[in-house]
Amino acid sequence: MRPLRNPVIQGVLSWTLAAWMRFCFATIRWTHVNESVAEAVWKQGGGVLCAFWHSRLALAPVCWPYGRAQPVKGLISLSPDGQFIARAMGLLGIPAIRGSSANKDKLDRAKGGSQALRDGLKQLRVGALGLTPDGPRGPVRQMAEGLPLMARISGAPVLFIGLSCNPAIRLNSWDRALVPLPFGKGAIVWDRATYPEGAALSDVAADWADRLTAVEAEADRITGLERI
Repeated sequence: MRPLRNPVIQGVLSWTLAAWMRFCFATIRWTHVNESVAEAVWKQGGGVLCAFWHSRLALAPVCWPYGRAQPVKGLISLSPDGQFIARAMGLLGIPAIRGSSANKDKLDRAKGGSQALRDGLKQLRVGALGLTPDGPRGPVRQMAEGLPLMARISGAPVLFIGLSCNPAIRLNSWDRALVPLPFGKGAIVWDRATYPEGAALSDVAADWADRLTAVEAEADRITGLERI
């Protein structure tokens, strides 16, 4: 039996990870770039899609100001690792919707995707939905059609969020996931889009992937984190 499939081990690790992230978030010196585009979305209320690459998942909770932004949930995969992450994110104030956003077929049919799509669209009627459009298994920084599909159906604006911190630990995972270390530099960079009327999903996915990579690269430039 794999350790992460043991509920007790999952609970302990999730609590430990959440506590570590809280400590790091409080001690990192954060720089915010172009936050006014997010402020406008928070002020207007309603649904919003929040996208960041999978490697920065551990940093995601720090970007969302719970006092003035819409309530947020996270779309997290149904894998055992996803359950572990879902528990940690829940402890940090981001409840999970379980499923995959990797592509429109998965959203339509597989791995609980149909239910995840319905739950995600329901969440977008009242608040924010965070997701990693290259997750849960990549390829790294390649956006399939799940995010554009949800934006097209819902009409919700999309916030691209570039997250970085330095120093940090890079895990030996498919995405070389980043785990923050305390007392360093952090950056949050924002961009905003809406689904272009009449555009093809594949074209929008390619354009949005470039824009999401651009804000992440700018965040890395600010913190001095090496790009890989």
